[in-house]
Amino acid sequence: MRLFRALFAEQEKYMKLLRFGPAGHEKPGLVDASGVIRDLSSVVDDISGATLLPANLAKLREVKTDVLPTAPAGARIGPCVAGVGKVICVGLNYSDHAKESNMAIPTEPILFMKPTSSICGPNDHVEIPRGAEKTDWEVELGVVIGKTAKYVSKESALDYVAGYCVVNDVSERAFQLERGGQWDKGKGHDTFAPIGPWLVTADEVADPQNLAMWLEVDGHRYQNGSTRTMIFDVATLVSYISQFMTLQPGDVIATGTPPGVGLGQKPPVYLHAGQTMKLGIEGLGEQQQLTVPAKGPAA
Repeated sequence: MRLFRALFAEQEKYMKLLRFGPAGHEKPGLVDASGVIRDLSSVVDDISGATLLPANLAKLREVKTDVLPTAPAGARIGPCVAGVGKVICVGLNYSDHAKESNMAIPTEPILFMKPTSSICGPNDHVEIPRGAEKTDWEVELGVVIGKTAKYVSKESALDYVAGYCVVNDVSERAFQLERGGQWDKGKGHDTFAPIGPWLVTADEVADPQNLAMWLEVDGHRYQNGSTRTMIFDVATLVSYISQFMTLQPGDVIATGTPPGVGLGQKPPVYLHAGQTMKLGIEGLGEQQQLTVPAKGPAA
């Protein structure tokens, strides 16, 4: 208890939570005001749903960061949320993207899911699936839920948001659009949901509808947009989704992508192994991934 009390001092506004370490063995951490990664293992078990509850985030805001140990130099950054229950994605949520995809602008949010097995760290390699023909990129604002949301109003919806992060909604368009059925088969491959580097708490994001976002492949900028042009804003999405399923702490909503995806290029441009994607959102950090061939079956 003495150590626990010593970790808390004057309230700090700087709250960028992350996870670092080898895949499957990540530790909880935060980025301090000088940009140093600090180890939160002595304070919380992980950056998961329980940690993201409002009362527990309030305690983390009081952590005296300079007494926390630092992360090892060069430590891998993992997905910024552990134990994600579900990843809910919103399709065609930017009118320009709907147009470049030759699809109608939706009158209600289009929802699909990514399996949690697709989640990876923000700088981990992204696999090109076997048989892939049209693997594509999508920079998206991720919304991380902080308390259970069921049938919530639009007016109160942002009260249920713990924070925001960068998501790359990697997609295999041939699987998604040409193989019949729903979109999920083109969205769910391993590594198709890099999340992070940080979870920036909601109180640090003055306006989630005014964030610049971009994505480059091999140094060429394809996407250069803003959350200002969303068709359905974050509050609408949280409220809408909560009418159909209960949102739980740690769930992630990927809110759609601005124009500039490979499918929309003339002619279309798609990913192949050996390329580098780099992407970011204002205030939420950057990701970088190398594309590699899909791994074989587990031994």
